[in-house]
Amino acid sequence: MPLLKAPHLPPRAPLPWILPSLFAAFNVALLLIFSGLFFAFPCRWLAQNGEWAFPLVTGLLCVLTVFSLVSLNFSDPGILHQGSNEQGPTMVHVVWVNHRAFRLQWCQKCCFHCPPRTYHCPWCNICVEDFDHHCKWVNNCIGHRNFRFFLLLVLSLCLYSGAMLVTCLIFLGRTTHLPFSLDKAMALVVAVPAAGFLVPLSLLLLIQAASVSAAERSYEGKGQYLQGYNPFDRGCANNWYLTICAPLGPKYMAEAVWLQRMVGSNWVPKQNLHVPLCPSALRPPALPGPGPGPQAQPPGLCKPGTGPPGSGEAAALQETHREREAETQEEGEAGSMQGARRGT
Repeated sequence: MPLLKAPHLPPRAPLPWILPSLFAAFNVALLLIFSGLFFAFPCRWLAQNGEWAFPLVTGLLCVLTVFSLVSLNFSDPGILHQGSNEQGPTMVHVVWVNHRAFRLQWCQKCCFHCPPRTYHCPWCNICVEDFDHHCKWVNNCIGHRNFRFFLLLVLSLCLYSGAMLVTCLIFLGRTTHLPFSLDKAMALVVAVPAAGFLVPLSLLLLIQAASVSAAERSYEGKGQYLQGYNPFDRGCANNWYLTICAPLGPKYMAEAVWLQRMVGSNWVPKQNLHVPLCPSALRPPALPGPGPGPQAQPPGLCKPGTGPPGSGEAAALQETHREREAETQEEGEAGSMQGARRGT
């Protein structure tokens, strides 16, 4: 009897969100590890020798950095919920922003016309309001609702890296007369990455500050409005106010989730409340063919009084009949009163 090999199932493709999520989690763990080494060795030695200012300042900056990082990881960048195909991409919508016309682009994946500065992120597969960029370090988009957390994260990382670097250098300077120890080794381990991250973070902070002052976005590219004015620019002070202090407005995703309702399997939407459809119109038509069985019936309107159960058509007809009888009775009484007046 010949032996048959068992069929091998094709290998499953890895989920696309696993690696970015692991990278973001690795960044959080890396920050916690370096912070633990910093507070356990050089900062501890300074505190034991009466230098309490360094642990206090760096501790507050560490808490602020971790808070902003975690908040940015789980924040809503301004997700716009998906629409429907009722309007379609053929319709043209134009809006005016500060005397400049913008044609709303149709998003094929989210099925709606995107407002100005709204972009569909290919990594997150969502449309984000006032999109700036997708940050792979936190695996999240940066948009209208979390741009403040992003600026806070970059600023706190710059201050925290600088504080750790200065603290480690002061520790190494005050322990030059001591032999090489584990505290000095850990101070070098912390100081080198802190100095390496401090330079690019400072440049990023300057670039973002310039973008906020000019009301520009990273994905738009620099110099887009060189040929004309930027309609979103309201001045440096107003731009910073709108970015940092202005109210964010309604949260569209929360409102969309609140509007959702659980629909039963026997629920049928009514297209016309005044003229209900026949049950035959609600059922899918059967394929025509010889032999017994249900034949295809064209959808039509129900006859009066034969609506589907629970539609309330019979009660509505009875109420209409009663109203007509009352009107006829009132007309008869009015006619009899007029005849009596004429007779007198």
